[in-house]
Amino acid sequence: MKEGKWTIGFAVVLLMAMGGTVAVAGAGAPGEKDRFWPKSGFHNPTDWLSMGLDHRFRSVWGDNIDTLGDDKSEVPFQVNHEYEYQRYRTRWWTKWMLGDDVSFNTRLTWEFRTWDEPPRKPQDVDFDEALFDWLNIRVENVGGMPLTATVGRQDVILGVGWLVLDGTPLDGSRTIFMDAARFTYMLDEKDTKVDLIYIDQASESDRWLEPISDEDRALAKADERGAILYLTNKSFENTQLEGFFMYKNDNPVDVTFTEDPALPGLWSQKAEIYTFGAAIAGTEGEHWKYRAEGAMQTGNKTSNMPGMVGTEQDIWAFGVLTNLEYLFKDSANSSVHVGYEYASGDDPSTSDNEQFDLLWAEWPRWSELFIYSYTFETSIAESTNLHRANFGHKFNVNKQWQISLDYHALWADENSGSVIPGVLQVSNDEKFRGNLVTMWAKYKFNSQLSGHLLAEYFCPGDYYPKQNNDSAYFLRFNLELTF
Repeated sequence: MKEGKWTIGFAVVLLMAMGGTVAVAGAGAPGEKDRFWPKSGFHNPTDWLSMGLDHRFRSVWGDNIDTLGDDKSEVPFQVNHEYEYQRYRTRWWTKWMLGDDVSFNTRLTWEFRTWDEPPRKPQDVDFDEALFDWLNIRVENVGGMPLTATVGRQDVILGVGWLVLDGTPLDGSRTIFMDAARFTYMLDEKDTKVDLIYIDQASESDRWLEPISDEDRALAKADERGAILYLTNKSFENTQLEGFFMYKNDNPVDVTFTEDPALPGLWSQKAEIYTFGAAIAGTEGEHWKYRAEGAMQTGNKTSNMPGMVGTEQDIWAFGVLTNLEYLFKDSANSSVHVGYEYASGDDPSTSDNEQFDLLWAEWPRWSELFIYSYTFETSIAESTNLHRANFGHKFNVNKQWQISLDYHALWADENSGSVIPGVLQVSNDEKFRGNLVTMWAKYKFNSQLSGHLLAEYFCPGDYYPKQNNDSAYFLRFNLELTF
């Protein structure tokens, strides 16, 4: 990182840490005395308007994270195997009460970056664009019924985000919104609800609403239409049951984007995907928590793989996600967990496409590092064609520090990953992807300021040949301030 950026970053961290030190010195629950400033008219200027601001600063460093190779003679694409950059995201949200049960909600988001590595990135401040990632009307008690409708741009997260969380995977974590209409109906007072959601998501950021200083960014890999029916039931003691049907229609993108002109040809494709699934989650006694969900997919997809471009394939795919956690109920609030995830890969010996599709959940759910190499093997953050066994431990050092440690053993389900000469290649018969270790250290300064350090290490297995078999590292420093 350039000296000037280190100086600015250190100054910001020092000032925030000083504020946080004063805050955490007080005992008891967070209140007025542990805020940088007291609540004021800014948050509630009138009885019909509320608003707020938050800011996130991130500094990221990675080595060998995309092609898993640092020898340019073997991996020509790897102009520089090191990544180092900073992200600055500010968001301003408002809630306008238009009636007792009607609100208009907005959030304006602006993120810009500064790059140090690799050289192919602009070696200066990239101020980028600003856009509204919330712009919706929410109506409760529609027609006097226990029905809530939210229409417009909004965040949609279902379950633990296995299949529905991020509608804009191509802009990283800047936004996750979906242009959607969501209707939630409570079948009884608290136990059962039904969500019906229609999604109309454009790859282009300016289709519905022009960003400020539009940079022609791509938000999604395709123009997407979809519908979701999601049932949640809590009528059984300590148990939650979920059942769902999801339909997703992907249409190829035929425009060129500033950030990645090759996008349409690499990832955008025609597909109709029907997903049926269910989940169960709950507690057993005082110490055990569990969750298990599974899904099957059918439909059709048009291949864009070399030699198969334009070939329509039937889909027949499966996915499973499980987690079992033991809570020690001790002074450190410690726990251990084990989990298993399966996402079927495409069997190259059949004419069907067996690769499980993560739908609207292409985000780094279990690794920030591994999504980079997956970009070349499948597509952005689509961690599929996978067997993943996980073991982890979480505990609190004190009231401010929380530590999480995880180990992941990774395998490919099929030897069908993309083979891109000079970029990333995979084995024709070996399936062990490798060992991944992740560590989170989270710190809460006070009710307004929190931060974390994230470190990941990946040791590739024999699924990756020699030129793509170098260890990879990822580090991230993060601060978040809520006004």
